[in-house]
Amino acid sequence: MKKLIGGWLCLSLAFFSCESLTEVSKIKNGDEDPNAVTPAANKGNSNTTVNSWIYDNMNVYYLWGDKMPLKSSTKTSITPDKYFASLLYQYGTVDRFSWIEEDAEELANSLNGITKSSGFSYMPYLVRSGSKDVLFAVRYAIKNSPAAKAGLKRGDIIMKVNGVQIDTSNYRTILSPEVLDLTLGTSSNGSFVASNTSIKVTKEVIQNYPVHHSSIIDLGNKKVGYIVYNQFIPGTANTFDNELRSIFGNFKGAGVSELVLDLRYNGGGYITSSDVLSSLIVKDLKPGTLMNKQIWSANYMALANFPSSVYETKWLSEPNNLGNLSRVYVLVSNSTASASELVINNLKPFMDVILIGENTYGKDVGSITIDDKENKYRWKWGLQPIVLRTVNAIGEAKYGTKDGFVPDYRVVDNKLPYRPFGDPEETLLNVALQHISGTMTSARVRVEKGMDSFGASGGFDNPRNNIRDMYWDRKQ
Repeated sequence: MKKLIGGWLCLSLAFFSCESLTEVSKIKNGDEDPNAVTPAANKGNSNTTVNSWIYDNMNVYYLWGDKMPLKSSTKTSITPDKYFASLLYQYGTVDRFSWIEEDAEELANSLNGITKSSGFSYMPYLVRSGSKDVLFAVRYAIKNSPAAKAGLKRGDIIMKVNGVQIDTSNYRTILSPEVLDLTLGTSSNGSFVASNTSIKVTKEVIQNYPVHHSSIIDLGNKKVGYIVYNQFIPGTANTFDNELRSIFGNFKGAGVSELVLDLRYNGGGYITSSDVLSSLIVKDLKPGTLMNKQIWSANYMALANFPSSVYETKWLSEPNNLGNLSRVYVLVSNSTASASELVINNLKPFMDVILIGENTYGKDVGSITIDDKENKYRWKWGLQPIVLRTVNAIGEAKYGTKDGFVPDYRVVDNKLPYRPFGDPEETLLNVALQHISGTMTSARVRVEKGMDSFGASGGFDNPRNNIRDMYWDRKQ
């Protein structure tokens, strides 16, 4: 399968799920300008030529390719983004994730966690109920990013950007400038106000670091391993995967008997890295036995005619598998997506998986990046169509809706300022530690008084970092 995909159509392969950077729903509703200027890199090729290429690839790979209109009935003269949208099957209900990107090279970088950014993740909140003023609560700063180097950290509050108060009208765009002067906030009588402290950052091209934090927490006679993992990236020569293995080796050597896996900010990434993480955690690891299965598009599976074993993923031999876990606690949110949800689904048939937080994103399908790289980019368009769905070893995938995985303990993470990762009093981690220690109350819903969030799920100053993805490097 890998050889066919990598060689026959010369595709750049990525299993990916993300909110579209070109809003397909708007395109389908006719809200985009049909006479919009085509990016310079895509000029010189007729729409008909590009659209024919789009159709031919979609016809083979698109999960609902058998429901596409006949090519002869499509309008190949319209712009490629509109044409792509016209092929999608019940977009927004059945197909919620396919999209087209104007620059496939930039997409390839973002898949590997490489973007131009100041490097911090935030969540917007109303300063007070009924107010139009907004604050940004810093969730974390990426290692070695301009933000981290300037001293920005989890728990910081940002009130103004370049001297302008953040509010409900500008919060989506206020972080757009290349240079950001961030005015921090301080708590006063139970509310936040601007202080005299500011941090200046200049955006750079940065590399995301998957493991943001790891520690071992002593809890009575138990040792609890805690890891914050923010993107599934193997790294050059598997550097990041090997760091993950090393951390689990430390956990194992220290006698860790409980694990808290913090995926609340993890939108996914490489399937190969999700295989590694799953195999480090699973109870009674049996390398070579079934982990999950992939169901590809009907057209592709008929054309490829591969044996069923090709679509199966097996458990890996990971010497640092903890071995003694009967359960795992996973901290989740709406930003927990794709490869993160895949890990949860991989583990569920083999051990107790206790979810703490809010509903996950709800994506059990994957896509491939289709570009024209092998032809030296006659056009820069990159397609990201849904091509497959995954099921676990017992054939289940009960999270592929807008509800995602429903947490066992619903906890709203809205108490500000955020406590540091690894602090036993941190909102979500504290619930896991209560459960481990046996002091948990029976309440399954824990909505404590906190701030009113504003916006869906927060993010970064560069929207390319706000990906919810699951992809596979064709070199694997």
